[in-house]
Amino acid sequence: MTKTAEDVLRLIKDEGYKMIDLKFIDMPGTWQHLTVFENQIDESSFTDGVPFDGSSIRGWKAINESDMTMVLDPTTAWKDPFMKEPTLSIICSIKEPRTGEWYSRCPRVIAHKAIDYLKASGIGDTAFFGPEAEFFIFEDVRFDQTESQGFYYVDSVEGRWNSGRVEEGGNKGYKPRYKEGYFPVAPTDTLQDIRTEMLLTMADCGVPIEKHHHEVATGGQCELGFKFGTLVEAADWLMTYKYCIKNVGVRHGKTVTFMPKPVFNDNGSGMHTHQSIWRDGQPLFAGDKYAGLSDMALWYIGGILKHAPALLAFTNPTTNSYKRLVPGFEAPVNLAYSQGNRSASVRIPLSGTNPKAKRLEFRCPDATSNPYLAFAAMLCAGIDGIKNQIDPGEPLDVDIYDLSPEELAKVPSTPGSLEDALSSLEKDHEFLITGGVFTEDFIGNWINYKLDNEVNPMRLRPHPYEFALYYDC
Repeated sequence: MTKTAEDVLRLIKDEGYKMIDLKFIDMPGTWQHLTVFENQIDESSFTDGVPFDGSSIRGWKAINESDMTMVLDPTTAWKDPFMKEPTLSIICSIKEPRTGEWYSRCPRVIAHKAIDYLKASGIGDTAFFGPEAEFFIFEDVRFDQTESQGFYYVDSVEGRWNSGRVEEGGNKGYKPRYKEGYFPVAPTDTLQDIRTEMLLTMADCGVPIEKHHHEVATGGQCELGFKFGTLVEAADWLMTYKYCIKNVGVRHGKTVTFMPKPVFNDNGSGMHTHQSIWRDGQPLFAGDKYAGLSDMALWYIGGILKHAPALLAFTNPTTNSYKRLVPGFEAPVNLAYSQGNRSASVRIPLSGTNPKAKRLEFRCPDATSNPYLAFAAMLCAGIDGIKNQIDPGEPLDVDIYDLSPEELAKVPSTPGSLEDALSSLEKDHEFLITGGVFTEDFIGNWINYKLDNEVNPMRLRPHPYEFALYYDC
């Protein structure tokens, strides 16, 4: 594995790479890239960066202040498996060229600042994150919205809705039932080979792989697993995960989506996120309290639960996110913690007696989030909980469906919409700017971007189901 700038420059020369693909993440969470000839990369590329125009990147610079630089991270170099010409891929963070300062709106910079804050707090020196991102593999997707029409259409050979279709040249009938896709063998599971290819391709790109399987929903819902890593590592690996899965899908004539709720009336796709804090190589979340947790871990949970309505503006940052966060689909809508209840937003996984495996799992996030921002925000909430010794309250170890309406009313729930989450963020973000991780500028820009580009445009457009409800009024 390459570790230093010298290693990467030597690799470029020894392997004869002509094309170097520089990847960076925009504010909403999509990779962008610039490909340069190898003679454009030298030692200064890893300190000062490679210049580019940032004026057209979503949520970034204005046209009159567009010059920026991409600073290459040598530890992230891997051969891109999807390019015809041998191409070395490198992930970058963004600097201001005039001042030499890291750009405060770069999500990867914010993630690094979250770790700096953790170290400065004295609480720990390492935060480990392990995201579990679910997705759908479809054969076909179509959508449009004009002044006079609006529709979407997705299709999968595995979709239970196709059990009566004749166009398959003889329907074999092996379609996962709704909510019963976890996890049958072939021939019901038709996606084994493509998932294997996705997993092995990720490994070739430096992601430490673990497993893959079919997920609960019908219509091709899947999940691949990789090992947990440090905060920035895990975010880098998640972006590589999404890149590999989508491009392997295209190779096979399929399309992949990480949308939380692309299929009505079945389970949505989440990104359960495991996390823990360590110091000097030792885990800090194992102890003799509830579920084998330490006081620190419980306080961390207290911070997550207290700030969850604001956190979801980063961990569940789309209008579609809140189509998933509804009761009845294994969705974690209850702001409580438990060692076994999957409807609780924080779960403590069974991890045996090894203290190094002790962690908590925040189940609300989904993969529409920008992982650098989501992980940084969760860490900030946890640090706030530890610093202020926030009591998470009693665990929710009962079946949520056995609670009376009066009992259920006492359990806080997740925000009902992106607009609600953004409103919570506007009121509660001191925990994010403490330590200089996020800035007021970034948070205000994030809220305005989401309102102007997602919440308000959705509010303006009639929904197809509204015609079924109201056309004959």
